[in-house]
Amino acid sequence: MKISKRLEGIGEYYFSQKLREIEELNKAGKNIINLGIGSPDMPPHPDVIKTLQEESAKPTTHAYQSYKGSVVLRKAVCEWYRKWYRVELDPDTEVLPLIGSKEGIMHICMTYLDKGDKVLVPNPGYPTYRSAVKLAGGKCVEYKLTEKNNYHPDFDKLSKSKLKKVKLMFVNYPQMPTGQLSTKELFEKLVAFGKKHNILIIHDNPYSFILNEEPASLLSVEGATDCVIELNSLSKSHNMAGWRVGMLCGAKERIEEVLRFKSNMDSGMFLPAQLAAATALGLGKEWHDEVNAIYRARREKVFELLQLLNCEFSKEQVGMFVWARIPGSYKDGYVLSDEVLYKSNVFITPGGIFGNAGNKYIRVSLCAPVEKFEEAILRIKN
Repeated sequence: MKISKRLEGIGEYYFSQKLREIEELNKAGKNIINLGIGSPDMPPHPDVIKTLQEESAKPTTHAYQSYKGSVVLRKAVCEWYRKWYRVELDPDTEVLPLIGSKEGIMHICMTYLDKGDKVLVPNPGYPTYRSAVKLAGGKCVEYKLTEKNNYHPDFDKLSKSKLKKVKLMFVNYPQMPTGQLSTKELFEKLVAFGKKHNILIIHDNPYSFILNEEPASLLSVEGATDCVIELNSLSKSHNMAGWRVGMLCGAKERIEEVLRFKSNMDSGMFLPAQLAAATALGLGKEWHDEVNAIYRARREKVFELLQLLNCEFSKEQVGMFVWARIPGSYKDGYVLSDEVLYKSNVFITPGGIFGNAGNKYIRVSLCAPVEKFEEAILRIKN
């Protein structure tokens, strides 16, 4: 049986493949310390789990749910955006709950792209942007993000390029994998660029609470809803990666357009999970402070590990990873990553999986206890 042409050029996700290799190494007794993947290792708040347990025990919460999501969750999203981002949203028309924001990336591409339509994707950037565009029949046009330019788009260069068939542009700040923060000026430039060239800007915003004192939304810019839709998620901010709860926020017209595809593709989320997510969104600053205190201590250990590897890095980056330039003696991050894996039984991510602009970098996740980082440091020293 032949596979469809849409899968041509779409390989297996890097981490899916690498995790199988790590599993085989563990079976051989290597006991690999995995510092590669950004899957929170801490649990959600106890009140979130309690809500899930209590609601799941009710006999009336197990039916199919609305494609638009529970009104309780949509109102909680709006209150969360008002409190933290200073953005006003209408829960009836401007919020669409998602089964994780990764699902939303695919839904957006399938909603707006026809064969040959172009999409601006960041390099380095989240690999799913590229694969979702290709699966939808679109063509990726990479825009390079450089350390010299603070990993911000070069708008002058972009404006001089051919943008006629460009319909969408993916951005995400705090940026993954580089940890670069946004600025008010950057957000204003993005909105102006989208309006000028009639491009829909998709802001992927899951990292805004991790080691960041000032969470920001692109929708906070005046007039942003004319050309911006924003994806967000509880995976990182509330330690709920496996719960698959995300959201799409934007103008009523955009929500309705994406819902036309989504309603034919999947179903509503399990209601108790939605109600538990609403509980999570209502948590106060003390929750984020507690989580970030743990990440801060871990990050200090990652800095120590990277110094041991003679890598260069900024201590100003945020999010749940640390991005670092490799020593010049290594061809690329893949070589350094494999050397650390096979000699020290520690896995760190090569930056090249995020695009060729990341070839000279590695990325280390903060999603492991301090003791694991200390053991990794000891192994590398040895």
